[in-house]
Parts: sequence; C-alpha cells; structure tokens
Amino acid sequence: MTATNQIITALPGRLQAGATAPDFTLPDASGQSVSLADYRGRNVIVYFYPKAATPGCTTEACDFRDSLASLQGSGYEVIGISPDGPAALAGFTGDFGLNFPLLSDQDNAVALAYGAWGEKVINGEIVEGVLRSTVVIDADGAIVLARYQVDAQGHVAALRQELGL
Repeated sequence: MTATNQIITALPGRLQAGATAPDFTLPDASGQSVSLADYRGRNVIVYFYPKAATPGCTTEACDFRDSLASLQGSGYEVIGISPDGPAALAGFTGDFGLNFPLLSDQDNAVALAYGAWGEKVINGEIVEGVLRSTVVIDADGAIVLARYQVDAQGHVAALRQELGL
C-alpha cells in the first residue's frame, strides 16, 4: 500500500476464525443470483476489491485467474466481490479472461457484514470504501481465516502459504 492509499479505520465487524460466515446472495456479471450457500460442502476464498479494471484490482484478479486451477486442485473455489454493477463486472471478466465468479455488492451490505468496509486515504483524501480483504470459508461455512488490508501484488502467493498449499 502506498503512502497515498492507506487505511484509516475499519468499521466494526471484522470476522475471526471459527465464526460462521455471513450468508449472502448477490448478482454475478450476467445478473444471475449466486449465494454463499451454493458453495456449501466446498472451501471458498471470498475476496473483496474496490473497483473493477483498476490497476491493483486487475493485478489481484489476474493473480487469482492464473492460480485458479491450482487453488481448485487444493480444494478451494474463488469468488470476487466489489461494488461494481453486473455490466462493469461482465466487462472486467471479458477483458481479462477471468474464470471465477465476480459478484456485485452495490449497496456494500456484504462488505459491511464481512468487515471489508472502512475509511481509507486515497490521493490525500479520506473516503469510505471497500478495503481489499480476503476471507477463507470451509465446507461447513466457518471462517478459516480473514485478512484485511491485503496487498494486491503477491496476495495469492501469501494466501497459499498461509493455507499451507
């Protein structure tokens, strides 16, 4: 994170290992509803990113894209969530060949429930928004780990190391 982009505070609600993951149902890039419950019985990595097709978000999404086969081979599915609408997600998916679901959280309710919302400084200005965050959920819906303020660059490698993959 650069000096011009830093986290000031996160709103309450950061998740802890062992807690039950808040359920959600959100539209994907094609407008179809996707629920966390659809993934019951599988491990899932849910990552929150601020805005499709921006440099850091593209780096992170492409890293998940390039690592998806390996992650799935280790028993993990991937879901990306941002405040972008389905049309923006469809463009992002198509432009970068993303091979996992991107979900639209336009009212930020899921980001709030997951503790992935807070104040941050962007270009010297304090704003509220999505905090780059990742939550790993096991097959029973329990939080395995929750990481906040992650770096886009090298995030998947750090996550794989932390999960022992």
